[in-house]
Amino acid sequence: MPSAVVPNVVEAEPLSGGAVNDVWRLTLADATSYVLKGSLDAPADLFPLEAAGLDVLHERAGLRTPRVFEASAHHLLMEVLQPRPDTDEYWEAAGRALASLHSVQGDRFGWDTDGWLGLLPQENTPTTDGHEFFAERRIRRYLREPRVRSALEPSDLAGLERICERLPTLVPEAPSVLNHGDVWRGNLAANAAGEPVFIDPAVCWMWAESDLSMIYCCDPPPEGFFHAYEEMSPLVDGWRDRMPLLHLREHLSVLAHFGAHGDTVAQVRDVVREFS
Repeated sequence: MPSAVVPNVVEAEPLSGGAVNDVWRLTLADATSYVLKGSLDAPADLFPLEAAGLDVLHERAGLRTPRVFEASAHHLLMEVLQPRPDTDEYWEAAGRALASLHSVQGDRFGWDTDGWLGLLPQENTPTTDGHEFFAERRIRRYLREPRVRSALEPSDLAGLERICERLPTLVPEAPSVLNHGDVWRGNLAANAAGEPVFIDPAVCWMWAESDLSMIYCCDPPPEGFFHAYEEMSPLVDGWRDRMPLLHLREHLSVLAHFGAHGDTVAQVRDVVREFS
């Protein structure tokens, strides 16, 4: 694929980190470098919607995102970023950046169009009720997926339905804010100055805690990240206790993509036991 997309490629180095797409660093004959993210099996609008999401994060919230040179049905061509420096300064800056993103408020939950999380549709039909949106578009949406139904027992599915019914008592009312949608450690890189750059979004309007749950539950950053976030945007008491519940969306997405993967089923059952 690399040489078919960009001419004069003299080196194509595969990069790690892509779960459902291939990622390459391309070097041209004139020493110019690009990152190519692509798949011949991708849905036709996946990469154009990703590029649009990057634009939204940058234009609406000032978030640093990679410059996109080309978006097609099969690839994104982007600027080269640097590896993430795991320093206190970096993570504190990332926490402040995410808090700034969450300062952008909306008047509904969802988005104008459906998007993609991995290779499965992210359903974004708007509503003014955050609990309804999370129940229908982030939990029940995955309960229809064949691999989820195969991985979970009827008692698990029943427990997830109880959680959907109980959400208003489990999660406090909160405003709709701009969400990156897939903000975990692997979707943070750096620019040449070592500043945080956010990649691979799945944007929507949703609770701030929903976005935070991803980075809190997936190989969490140092505590300085969360302290810096709260300096700009204080969180509601008990937010840490709600993180596993709000992370259900990610567990169910993993099951929908890969089936009974690792300890994901056990993690879903832990949440069901605690919150249903």
